[in-house]
Amino acid sequence: YPGVSFVVYTGDQEVSGEQILEGAVQRFNITLPRPVTFVFLRHRLLVEAASYPHFTLLGQSMGSMFLGWEALTAFVPDLYVDSMGYAFTLPVFRYLGACKVASYVHYPTVSTDMLSVVRERNPRFNNADFISGNPVLSVVKVFYYCCFALLYGLAGSCSDVIMVNSTWTLGHILALWRSPGRTGVVYPPCDVRAFLDVPLEDEDEEEDGWEELGGGEEEGGGGGRDRKCHSIVSVGQFRPEKDHRLQIRAFRRLLDRKGAGPGPGGREAPRLVLIGGCRNREDEERVVLLRGLCQELGVAERVSFRLNLPFSDMRRELLDATIGLHTMWNEHFGIGVVECMAAGTIILAHKSGGPKLDIVVPYEGGQTGFLADSEDSYAAAMEAILDLSPAARLEIRRNARRSVDRFSDQEFDACFLAAMEPLMSTLER
Repeated sequence: YPGVSFVVYTGDQEVSGEQILEGAVQRFNITLPRPVTFVFLRHRLLVEAASYPHFTLLGQSMGSMFLGWEALTAFVPDLYVDSMGYAFTLPVFRYLGACKVASYVHYPTVSTDMLSVVRERNPRFNNADFISGNPVLSVVKVFYYCCFALLYGLAGSCSDVIMVNSTWTLGHILALWRSPGRTGVVYPPCDVRAFLDVPLEDEDEEEDGWEELGGGEEEGGGGGRDRKCHSIVSVGQFRPEKDHRLQIRAFRRLLDRKGAGPGPGGREAPRLVLIGGCRNREDEERVVLLRGLCQELGVAERVSFRLNLPFSDMRRELLDATIGLHTMWNEHFGIGVVECMAAGTIILAHKSGGPKLDIVVPYEGGQTGFLADSEDSYAAAMEAILDLSPAARLEIRRNARRSVDRFSDQEFDACFLAAMEPLMSTLER
């Protein structure tokens, strides 16, 4: 659509549009074919979770409506596309701005899974202990979630075109927004080409397994890669729902199961490499706590933290890894899971959400990875992967790599354009 101008609303203040585009190239390897215009908004604080210690979902949603009004008064588009999950901005643009509206939903703001967590009084990152331990507060929160879900559904149903990123998200959005005729799955774009150009090779039998360290060399937490050991790599922002604590605890159990200590000497154990972005001070503090957990469990010498890595460095880590680790419960899709599979790692993902329904599924009858849902099952699966013969691992890696063509940039382009064509055609002059 060369005759259409594209505008991006952003809350970033201390950067220029050129810096944003440069960051997209460095972090995600994405280069735009022609310029876009950025509209800088001043009140992003209205959608920050920290602004609402209580009733966070409602506060952020109401705040997004005011932020949407700021965006609308700064620039009125012909077509508004929400890809951030701010469903409550859709009626603002549709009814106050007289715009066509579309949405790409990565994760429903509220879901039946969240309701079940509260009903069952299950403590999680989004259900505090003092609420899960109190039956009265749990009932109040269920009522609050039900009322919010009704409002969320009304807001979302304003969208002329609804795209969702996975089968799991589709089920929840159909239940909440109730617009099946306008809703379809469009898998997100995964930059797998950067991994597919590296051929999969047989593993060196002499480097496989848990070998004796030569000369008793000491291995620290941040040095170069020791080719004598397997690396287990996790890719994901340091957010609470990514559950890095589960990864570290499962890794400790793996070491216990194999009877290998975390320190130097004796039989060589694998390494755990945690790659992720830190968005703010809260994420940085979370990393400090995770480092403390590694010290507490005695695995600090075998766990490396790689923060805000450029794409090229992340790619190198994945290509060198044996296992790709993912632990988020009900991950909506899992781009990091796809990247691990494309890079040739054996993926071990959470047995829920997108990884279970869309990604780590048999391909042409062949296994593409492993699923787990607890410390014990993760440790057992990692042990099973490491105990496989190089030939068996290679077969799984090949199946996984072939299967990720479904999630390529090219597939996304075709599906996204097909979904948007009815609206985009109205913009052509």
